[in-house]
Amino acid sequence: MKIYMSIDLEGICGTTHWDEVTRGGERYAEFQKQMTAETAAACRAALEAGATRVYVRDGHDSAENIIASELPESTVLIRGWSRHPYMMMQELDHSFDAAMMIGYHSLAGSPGSPLAHTMSTRVSAITINSLPASEFLINAYTAAYERVPVVFVSGDRALCDHASTIIPAVRTAAVKYGSGDSTVNLHPEAARNRITEQVKLALSGALSDCLLPLPESFDVAITYTSFTDAYRYSFFPGAESAGPNTIRFRSDDYFEVLKFFLFTL
Repeated sequence: MKIYMSIDLEGICGTTHWDEVTRGGERYAEFQKQMTAETAAACRAALEAGATRVYVRDGHDSAENIIASELPESTVLIRGWSRHPYMMMQELDHSFDAAMMIGYHSLAGSPGSPLAHTMSTRVSAITINSLPASEFLINAYTAAYERVPVVFVSGDRALCDHASTIIPAVRTAAVKYGSGDSTVNLHPEAARNRITEQVKLALSGALSDCLLPLPESFDVAITYTSFTDAYRYSFFPGAESAGPNTIRFRSDDYFEVLKFFLFTL
């Protein structure tokens, strides 16, 4: 069994403010270690559940956060940005049996976390076919494009609830919840234990139950915090202005949508 894991930092247990998830921040190293520990827990659980290979995609900021030496030996770590349109799902293909997402966070405009955003803090909202889009949804559609089921996600509670509305059979591990400009967190070890438990359960069930149907067509809108960004990116081929801060893009091919995101987010 071959497993793919996409990892972010804003949904890791304890992270609350931007200096904690930004390299060079005073407390970044503490949460870099927790990000690595939660990833390692998920990897070990997958291997104990029968996986023979686990690909880990560091998907936060520089994509150079996870401490490789603390992962199990049979993992493959993807670091840095190739600029492939799959972005946080780079190297995913149809050969994987399942995908998982660790440390994911609430979407832009959500009160679920002080760190809520979607792809970029320059963006105030993204919709796909009028559905508010999180990084989870964007990347789950990438998995669906490759016919790979998304069986597990961890992160803040609002994100986990959101994921369950998209893929009802997905297993989740909420490690915290947002309360205004604060977060309420599990103990770091309890977070790792919850991830371990739910990953094993995710891989013991019918993986195909978590295969997300891919829409036949896509109508995408991005609303930026700045009208100058909307003006600039409205010149992307196929994009059009949809208001002072919003651009719109339509395609029947999700890969074209991902290329649009690559150059406009």
